[in-house]
Amino acid sequence: MSNDTTDDDKVNEQGGVDSVQSASLPSGYLFSLLGGMLACLIAFCLFLFGLHVTDNLPPPAFSNSLCVDEKLSFMRDNPYEDPNLLVVGSSVAWRHVDGATLASHFPGTRPLNGAFCGLQANQTLYVADWLLEREPTIKEVVMIIDPIDFASCSKVPEAVFDRNDADDYVYEDAPAFPYYMRYFAPVSLMRNALTVQDQRTNETEMNSLVFTKYGDGPFLTDQSRGLFYGEPDPLDPTCFEALNSLASQLKEGGRKFMVISTPLHPDWKAQMDPDGSFLANFNHEIVSSLESTGAHYWDADTEWKPGEEAFVDAIHMRWPAAQRFSQAVSRELYNQFKGFLLGGR
Repeated sequence: MSNDTTDDDKVNEQGGVDSVQSASLPSGYLFSLLGGMLACLIAFCLFLFGLHVTDNLPPPAFSNSLCVDEKLSFMRDNPYEDPNLLVVGSSVAWRHVDGATLASHFPGTRPLNGAFCGLQANQTLYVADWLLEREPTIKEVVMIIDPIDFASCSKVPEAVFDRNDADDYVYEDAPAFPYYMRYFAPVSLMRNALTVQDQRTNETEMNSLVFTKYGDGPFLTDQSRGLFYGEPDPLDPTCFEALNSLASQLKEGGRKFMVISTPLHPDWKAQMDPDGSFLANFNHEIVSSLESTGAHYWDADTEWKPGEEAFVDAIHMRWPAAQRFSQAVSRELYNQFKGFLLGGR
């Protein structure tokens, strides 16, 4: 049989072999690549260590919101044993409740402020579910609200952070470094590293990340930023469904539930709701959501007047006013849940 392979074919065959050989990576290149990756990892570890020793290390970016992630970090570093009263909500719940005042009014009460900044009502439900599962000793829940919390629930994800990761980080003391890798966000890490120390020491009073031992976040400032908040978005039915779900779950679990609307700056109400119809509708929807759940609603915005000087902006109060507000909250709790609060501790 004759061999029909031409010289050109031999060239093509040889060229194919050469292509395969050239496509395989030299071992030196692989070692260089792995070495470069290892060097980057070591450099990142040294960078984090340097931020840590200078107290400029932000927490892992579980939510990519510094105030939320810092609260998780605080809870990790300051475990609170067997709380029996849980405060939930957004920044008005975090900023406006003084756990020491509640504890002093009800001996034996162990309040935990489980509020996180910037939450919508459905996200508060998510956080409350997580904390109630992790803290079975809780018997009463207080939710402090404002209308802004009930405006965008259908537009935001319910999960503020991954519960499994938060469990391991906060409650199981898992090493922090893997979370810096899993939630790698170099831009926000650098940005937060420039400010977090000042926030932790209240040097930037309007963005303070100071916590009390109960997890409260006091506004320790004499400054004001004006009303700051503009016209609120329309109320979202999804938010009220979340409130009803939380109230129903607490009733089924034999826990008491109180919802309190925080005081609002009178100038903001005059400008944004001059005829009062928006807030009237807000209160109506809250009452309807809690109907038949056994929960109590206190409209503190109507019944408790702190004065304009109490406000940092349209919805947030500075700490002395928040402490007075906490005294009023204590009285309302006593009036509604007296037997429950004082018994079964």
